[in-house]
Amino acid sequence: MLFTKESDYAIRIVRALKNGEQKNVDEICRMEEIPKAFCYKIIKKLSRAGIVDIVRGAGGGCRLTRSIRELTLYDVIVAVEPDFAVMECIHHFCSQNSGGKHCKVHGELLEIQHSVEALLRKKTLYDILES
Repeated sequence: MLFTKESDYAIRIVRALKNGEQKNVDEICRMEEIPKAFCYKIIKKLSRAGIVDIVRGAGGGCRLTRSIRELTLYDVIVAVEPDFAVMECIHHFCSQNSGGKHCKVHGELLEIQHSVEALLRKKTLYDILES
């Protein structure tokens, strides 16, 4: 599985906000070396997922809605990549599946998918940012 640049940037945005203070996009982009266009797009996705609050206006910015002790890697990645999968056929049609059964490859990949999801759910942002 290859996580996209969006997932990387989303984790960086959370890292910039990890102490709970409000920061604007310019500050986040400077701290985490994220292109501004990507930052806006990802912050909107994180907001829709309830991970950040956006404050509009002159003194605006964004802040985390939860502590990094509660926020998992899974939460952040799924916020920006809701259909992330080890292979496309995990969530979509596979021509080798028939009669309601998955092909052997699909079955193995599905098991790997579940393992990856379990690991991502176990790791909080605190685990990776403060350890």
